Amino acid sequence: MRDFIPVNNRKAGLIMVLAMFIIGFIDNYIVVIAETASLWQFQIMRAGLAMPILIIISAFGMGRLRPVRWWAVYFRSFLTALSMLFYFGSLAFVPFSDALAGLFTAPIFVLLISAFFLKQAIGSIRVIAVIIGFLGILLVLGNTTEEFSYISLLPTIGGFFYACGSIATRQLCMGETTLSMLAALLVIQAFIGFVAIFCLSTFGFDAPPGADGFILRTWVWEMSPFIWWVVLQAVGATVGVGLIFRAYQIGDASYVSIYEYSVFIFGPAFAWVLVDQPIAKLQVMGILCITFAGVMIALRSGSTS
Repeated sequence: MRDFIPVNNRKAGLIMVLAMFIIGFIDNYIVVIAETASLWQFQIMRAGLAMPILIIISAFGMGRLRPVRWWAVYFRSFLTALSMLFYFGSLAFVPFSDALAGLFTAPIFVLLISAFFLKQAIGSIRVIAVIIGFLGILLVLGNTTEEFSYISLLPTIGGFFYACGSIATRQLCMGETTLSMLAALLVIQAFIGFVAIFCLSTFGFDAPPGADGFILRTWVWEMSPFIWWVVLQAVGATVGVGLIFRAYQIGDASYVSIYEYSVFIFGPAFAWVLVDQPIAKLQVMGILCITFAGVMIALRSGSTS
């Protein structure tokens, strides 16, 4: 594909910034959805609203929905779906900036998995980046025992599974279209949602009111408080992810990936303006450490030396 598309890093960078602007905006409303809906219903509805958009895009010849290797695409999608499960689930309980920081530990986990499981050499600079990134994780999670919460680990677990999905994409899905992988991800997310609702309904868990019940809630029939926020999420996520795919398609990955960290500007800014979520100084330092580590890794990944 790259042979027929000229590299335009400047345009790719601008497209990635626009994608991060959209995602930084729409993901702030997960906390609003969490007040009355369930995580599982959100995933089902989001998939149901986004899938027709993908079908229309495919019908206009802009991508193939059918995977070449079904097992590889759905295995990769399962790993990515797990990462989104932990990320979206955490947004009901932790500040948006913390959730982003956890998810963006993925490059650090990619390096660790590459070094210890794939036996790839990573070099001293990227080892330093991993150490800096780990320090950033500690700062974001809280620098004292009193501040630490196991809920705070959810985004970082999401970052781990996102890294696994990224490695599976490179190792198993090189010949697949981005449309087929996104469609498979939506199918897996909806399937997990249906299974979770069935299990929760069967075992009769009581969901607490408000955002605390986001994970334990089943299907909510009174959708008026959140339906339009879910529509916004579905459309915005489809556009945002499409822009991300386009940016990586026309730009060098090591260059484009740096612009993904602009979400750390848009996300917390929208969180402060829209939902009044402040951010502590130590957490700012942690985010900067994770961002610096990610940029170091991206630059070294694009280096030929």
